[in-house]
Amino acid sequence: MSKSDGPKPANKRGAARLSAVQALYQMDIGGAGLTEIVAEYENFRLGGEIDGEKYRDADPSWFRGVVAGVVRDQKAIDPIIHKSLTEDWPLSRIDSILRAILRAAVFELINRADVGARVIVSEYVEVTKAFFEGDESKMVNGVLDRIGRNLREGELDAKAETPAPTAAGEAE
Repeated sequence: MSKSDGPKPANKRGAARLSAVQALYQMDIGGAGLTEIVAEYENFRLGGEIDGEKYRDADPSWFRGVVAGVVRDQKAIDPIIHKSLTEDWPLSRIDSILRAILRAAVFELINRADVGARVIVSEYVEVTKAFFEGDESKMVNGVLDRIGRNLREGELDAKAETPAPTAAGEAE
């Protein structure tokens, strides 16, 4: 993957989304608890340096809100995702990173009406590209588009206007 076709540089919310997906993945595979993971990320990872690797500055409040919200609402989020998948690929069969991406995005689609659906879908497609080089980003885009059309009626229609970006870099 060359620099020109890689993921776009993340703003603070984008970096928070990426970190939230990493934290959710870590919780899913390692069984770590919410308090432990949030503390680890806020104390060492968000904007920190580990083994010479510099982590991007991220909005800690956004990070915390996404991770805690997914954990709190997972029983409502998972059926929404499951209904948008094909019958032969239930949510339990999907890669753990993809599950974390979809859960975080659906949480935002449900709870962050202040952020446009197009922005949320686009941001999580970019997060997907940070982890995968194949068709996974197309799958995430398709699933989130279906879910977004159900949760935010009319917002993802072709004729819907795209809000102008704010100074923070996100359309609102």
